[in-house]
Amino acid sequence: MTNVMTPVILVTVIGLVCAGLLVIASKVFHVAVDERVSQIRECLPGANCGGCGFAGCDDYAAKLVEDETLSCSLCAPGGASTVEAIAEILGRSAGSSDPQVAQVLCNGVCDKSRKNHEWQGLQSCKGAKGWFTSPNACMYGCIGLGDCVEECEFDAIGIIDGVAVVNRDNCVACGMCIKACPQSIIKLVPMKSQVHVLCSSTDKGAVARKNCDNACIGCMKCVKVCNFDAIKVEDNLARIDYEKCKSCGLCVYECPTGAINTFRKLKPKKKAE
Repeated sequence: MTNVMTPVILVTVIGLVCAGLLVIASKVFHVAVDERVSQIRECLPGANCGGCGFAGCDDYAAKLVEDETLSCSLCAPGGASTVEAIAEILGRSAGSSDPQVAQVLCNGVCDKSRKNHEWQGLQSCKGAKGWFTSPNACMYGCIGLGDCVEECEFDAIGIIDGVAVVNRDNCVACGMCIKACPQSIIKLVPMKSQVHVLCSSTDKGAVARKNCDNACIGCMKCVKVCNFDAIKVEDNLARIDYEKCKSCGLCVYECPTGAINTFRKLKPKKKAE
């Protein structure tokens, strides 16, 4: 009987000793965790998309508590309600929380743009761009092989007629498509802004138009017609100042190539008598 009990007692004693050591270690090495981190984490949507610039929701929550200057509005999927909740927990101003959406600044659809060659390799924009500047004649346009589509977790972007197109209803502005695009032609824009220059070419007008019928040719007509000083031509490309733009659509009417587009339904332009 003694031979049987001896190992049982030894195991019990060892267990008690280890438990005691663990308790002591937990006290000695205890790191206080600010309860606000867990409160903020509960407010975040849990997408872990990285759109805020951090590794995930946990990392963003911790950094918000550590850095008092860090914006509360970096979580695009959470929207305004999340921003307000975080600001209340931290006792800060919510700041601007205007919703944003991804926008592809290219309209070089198949029948309007020219190609240098057909890419036969791995169906990847980065792969194609790695071997050549681009399969397209326009080196600035959408390659259309869907790297952005693969990265999007919200079914908010797809390839239509050779060009990536964002589904604004599904987009949460996480920015993953922006990181995936080797052409850097996807940008976050204010959701309320309806007018966009769907071109990224900085080639001179004649070259840009030769490569794509829908290209901006830097003609300045949009600048002259704008009543709000909201559009400029820089490096042969029209660029919209979204803070000034009223989405009136005058530049859309005036653009001779259709490079400027709007989500608003505009009335047909009256013909001059």
